[in-house]
Amino acid sequence: MDLIQTIAGFLVALFILVSVHEFGHFYVARLCGVKVLRFCIGMGKPFWSFRDRHGTEFGLAPIPLGGYVKMLDEREVDVPPEERHLSYNGKSVWQRIAILSAGPLANFLLALVIFFVLLLSSGSVGIAPVVGLVEKDSPADKAGLEIGQEIVAVDGVPTPTSQAVMERLFMRLGETGILELRVRQTDSDLYYDLNIPLSSWLSDARDPNPIEGLGFDFYLRSVIFGDAQPGTPAERAGLKAGDVLRTVNGEVLPGVDHFIKLIRSSVGQPLDIEVRRNDETVRLSVVPEMKTLDDGTQVGQIGVALGYGPWPQHLIRQESYGPLKAMWLGFNRTIDTSVFVLVSLKKLIVGEISTKNLSGPIGIAKVAGDHARAGLVYFVEFLAILSVYLGVLNLLPIPVLDGGHILYSIAEAIKGSPLSERVQMFGYSLGLVILAGVMVMAFYNDLLRL
Repeated sequence: MDLIQTIAGFLVALFILVSVHEFGHFYVARLCGVKVLRFCIGMGKPFWSFRDRHGTEFGLAPIPLGGYVKMLDEREVDVPPEERHLSYNGKSVWQRIAILSAGPLANFLLALVIFFVLLLSSGSVGIAPVVGLVEKDSPADKAGLEIGQEIVAVDGVPTPTSQAVMERLFMRLGETGILELRVRQTDSDLYYDLNIPLSSWLSDARDPNPIEGLGFDFYLRSVIFGDAQPGTPAERAGLKAGDVLRTVNGEVLPGVDHFIKLIRSSVGQPLDIEVRRNDETVRLSVVPEMKTLDDGTQVGQIGVALGYGPWPQHLIRQESYGPLKAMWLGFNRTIDTSVFVLVSLKKLIVGEISTKNLSGPIGIAKVAGDHARAGLVYFVEFLAILSVYLGVLNLLPIPVLDGGHILYSIAEAIKGSPLSERVQMFGYSLGLVILAGVMVMAFYNDLLRL
């Protein structure tokens, strides 16, 4: 079922994004008086098509990794004299630039509309960035970050939620310099500025986690125990379904992942656990047993299902917006996402972050499936983010992409005539080599993740 949802989510996402992108080209081409021969979603020979009253063929092709709008063009076919005013190459440079830009702009517009609708309908909901764990001798610990402090700003940018903190930290990946955190105690109005030195921060990491890289974590949802398996350490210790974890060895853990990590590394070591059971506090001791995984790794286990409790009410940050505010925030989020994509590309090119983080169709499909399983709102938000990525990438000045064609058109406007056929073909060949190399690298990364 998960595989089906992953494939379905991927196909739906691609169909929507490619359709919107190509419709942008199609719509502006029609406005500019260009005759559109074919509008196709997918690559390859169309397996289904129909024609409208203008003679345009609309089709679906079997390879769901793109689409295209084929326009009348004297460089590709012989155009009768009476139709030359309808050809793409017969239009002015600025009309052609408008047609080329319309696809990416349609993707940006889709993202803006989705962000606007989501913000207007449900507002924003996030979790306060209150620190729940600081690892000893970690960069965060050395800077003075403490459990219970709230991170209110990163590099001078306000961070009302933990997601906002993550976004700002991702912008610093691969950099060298000082990371500035402003924190406050949750029960006071005293603010402290903490400085954390960075040196090529996580530049070689695959799928870097900036929170983990700094050595801290936020308060997460409480851990709730399920049924203990017979004959396991959990059953012998007396753990019961519904018990809520409070402390382990006298310390509060931020969430399930940290508890699992502690169990796996504590084979044969007693863990003193305090749980809440029916409004009572119960103290237990459990000793993890050794389990050998399929790859031969030996880890600790206690034999009980773990779940998540509700978020503490005081950590929930929720806000609703009117139409103007929602539109402004949606516009800002579209711009911020675009900037993040460009900054990430720059860091990939100069080597500040590893090319191991490139993802191809398999990686995108997995993320699409995860968001589809999480719910409609999460999937639609993912569509908006991916739409921004598609818009930005298509505007890159690489021949064979929209940005490359725009670059040729701008050069033509400056030069007063089109670039030579030889120069254009060299650019296309170079662009194909670059894209092929990136795709091979991304696909290879996908296979390694699998």
